[in-house]
Amino acid sequence: MANDVKPTRKELMAIEDRIDLSERGHDTLEQKRDGLIMEFMDILDQAQDVRSGLGDDYEEAQETIDMARAIEGDLAVRGAAAALKEHPEITIQSKNIMGVVVPQIESSKVQKGLDERGYGILGTSAQIDEAADAYEELIDSIVLAAEVETAMKKMLNEIETTKRRVNALEFKLLPELHESQEYIEQKLEEQEREEIFRMKKIKNKKEEEEREARDEVSAEESEETDRPEGEVAVTSD
Repeated sequence: MANDVKPTRKELMAIEDRIDLSERGHDTLEQKRDGLIMEFMDILDQAQDVRSGLGDDYEEAQETIDMARAIEGDLAVRGAAAALKEHPEITIQSKNIMGVVVPQIESSKVQKGLDERGYGILGTSAQIDEAADAYEELIDSIVLAAEVETAMKKMLNEIETTKRRVNALEFKLLPELHESQEYIEQKLEEQEREEIFRMKKIKNKKEEEEREARDEVSAEESEETDRPEGEVAVTSD
C-alpha cells in the first residue's frame, strides 16, 4: 500500500487524519466489545439458571402427568387438556442492549385458576390439577428460555462482528496507514535533503562566479596600476 500513495504533504495530512479517525474508532469498538462481553456474561449466567430450572420443570411436569395417567387414565388426562378454552398468548417486543436489538418475550394466560381451565372441578382429581400446574410452569420456563437463548445468540454474534472489526483496524488498516505515513515522511525527508543539496550547489556556484568576477576586476585594477604613466592601453579591434 505504501508504494501506491503520493509522497506529498497533502497526502501525509490526509493519512494522519485517517490514522486519528481509525484509532478513535478502534478505541470505541474496543469499549463496545468489552461492554458486550460483560452483558453477555450476565446473560450467560441467567441462561445457565434458566436451563437448570427448565430441566427441573420438565422432569416435574413429566412426573405429574405420568402420575395423573396412572391414576385417572390417559383418556381422562386428554379430556381435561381438550377442555381448555383460552390458550396461552405470546407477545414479542424488542429491547436494546449495547446497540443490539434482542427480543423481549412475554406470555399471558398461561397460569390459570381451577375455574379457568375448562374442565369441571368435581370431574377431575388433584393429580390432573397438579399436572396442569406443572405444565403451566414449564411453559413459562420455555418462554423465558427462548428469550434468554435468543438474546445470548444475538449478543454472541455482535461480539464476534465487533471483534473482527477491531482486529481489522488493529492488524490491517492501522499498520498499513502507519506504513504509508512512514513511507511519505521518508520520501519528504529525501526530497528536503535533495533540495538543500541543490540550493547549496546553486549558492556555491553563485559564490564562485562572484569570486571569479571579483578576481577579474582585481586583475584589471592591478594592470592599470602597474602600467607606466603616459602609456596608453592598446585595444585591438
